[in-house]
Amino acid sequence: MNDPAAAPAAPAAPAAPAAPREAVGPLIRGLSVLRALAGAGGRLSVGDLVRATALARSTVDRTLSTLERLDHVRLEGKSAVLAPRSAELGNAYLSACRLPDVCGPAADRLADELDESVSLAVPDRDGIRFVHQSTRRRTMSLAFRIGDRLPAECGAVGALLAVDWTEAEWDAWEARRRRDPLYDGFPAVPAEAARAGESFRQRVDAARRLGWSEDDQLIEPGLVALAMPVRDGAGRPVGVVSVVSHTSRRELASMRQALLPRLRETVAEMEAALEGEPEGALDGEPAAETRRAPVGHPRPPASAPSADSERARESKREMGPGFVESLARGLAVLAAFGQVPAGDRATGVPLSALAQTTGLARATVRRALITLDHLGYVASDDGLFRPLPRVLDLGFAPLSGLTLPLLAQPHLVTLVKRVQESASMSVLAGDDIQYVARVATERIMSVDITVGTRFPAYATSMGRVLLADLLAGLPPDERVERLRTPAPAALTPYTVTSAQRLSALLDQAGRDGYALVEGELEEGLRSLAVPVRDRDGRVVAAVNVSMPVGRRTAEESLADLLPPLREAAAGIEGDLWVAGRHTHIRTV
Repeated sequence: MNDPAAAPAAPAAPAAPAAPREAVGPLIRGLSVLRALAGAGGRLSVGDLVRATALARSTVDRTLSTLERLDHVRLEGKSAVLAPRSAELGNAYLSACRLPDVCGPAADRLADELDESVSLAVPDRDGIRFVHQSTRRRTMSLAFRIGDRLPAECGAVGALLAVDWTEAEWDAWEARRRRDPLYDGFPAVPAEAARAGESFRQRVDAARRLGWSEDDQLIEPGLVALAMPVRDGAGRPVGVVSVVSHTSRRELASMRQALLPRLRETVAEMEAALEGEPEGALDGEPAAETRRAPVGHPRPPASAPSADSERARESKREMGPGFVESLARGLAVLAAFGQVPAGDRATGVPLSALAQTTGLARATVRRALITLDHLGYVASDDGLFRPLPRVLDLGFAPLSGLTLPLLAQPHLVTLVKRVQESASMSVLAGDDIQYVARVATERIMSVDITVGTRFPAYATSMGRVLLADLLAGLPPDERVERLRTPAPAALTPYTVTSAQRLSALLDQAGRDGYALVEGELEEGLRSLAVPVRDRDGRVVAAVNVSMPVGRRTAEESLADLLPPLREAAAGIEGDLWVAGRHTHIRTV
């Protein structure tokens, strides 16, 4: 590659068009703050935000206080951090575009069958945007996230989507290459991938002839891929599915021979699903038969933008000038695309439906839509509006990489400040619990446990709420036998080792929704735990509060600590349900 320092200066980016007279200025500024935070990986100091957005410090402060009140941002010291609630904006686009919900299951099955990473992507101007990922966790694996945008020329996907480009679109692509030769505007892509542009037109011609495309180490040495377009019922390409591997596992020639037929079958399955999708099937939630929560633990309803609007009005009354209500309304309109009835999403949503969903006046919704259209987050056609992939620039990619411990940490911090006792989260690891998050209280006498510590599940409060869910469906005799293997050991004189007694305690924990254990793991230690459930109602983790027994009686512990502990678990679940709508949240 030529030395960039010797290259002629790149022409300046074309000037942005002036905002329409009815555009909402605070919404423009608020979205620029979210975009800057996302571009920095989800965390930025307030001073750096001021520099990145070129906004006045007072404007940034008011915007952040509003975003914090709306749970889109957390303020930690001098830094602003994207909060999981911001994923609602990306969820609205992903629900509206249909591909993740309708085609994602087929992509997941293909990834499982081939033991390779499978992606779904959509066109986004002169680039492509990932909307679904089924990745294999290996030392060398796909690092792109849902929401990441790549230049069209980098990889197999863009060649297929460029097949129908107009001359104006080719001109825009050439102008971008001259303006940004080293991909400064594409942080997910290494600069070395710029060489892919040299063969792009030839690869587009080949994709037009073959109906599929390939990537022979264009983005990164060793990375190879095959891709095919997915078309809707009218024959229009709406996305691309790709299978990605590494030359240490497969050569591209062998991929063509072994995987291309199976890829064609999967594309046919996806297209049949798109064409045969029943009206109303996509209501912002998966089908009921695939997401059935246990009795007594109903799946949480989707958040209502109309409730958000009422909350915004209340916040304005409480915070006065510190709360920017027009920003809150604009975000509610954007989030509403994921909440309107599903039947119209494929073609667009009328203004009246958005007004009804948000509970806002039509004039307010109209101004928000004009602003979002101007910024490229929404498109309009014949009075119908639909969100565009650029919505994913508002933080979805960094949030899609969150793990359950990262989601839990802020809630554990708040819990510890409230109850002045140590709090933890754990998951099952075989017959043990493993600590994955912990916040210790600052006391002379405290419980000294670190992340990664493992204890026998049967002797701990977190283990009991986890086992109660795991073994709930077993017949009583089978559950008792399961609890005998391995045989429980007496860790203290108070440890329950009888399988029959443990089975009864698990029943009680399941009925009560909590477990209290005293002195069974360590003499003098009491622990109270509650479960954390995912969107399916499954228990995926447990959170607890632990303390020396001398501070409170068992009855006082339940009265004082159980309500705030349940509130913390509910907060973790709320973040998990939002952040996990279109992504898989790892528990470790």
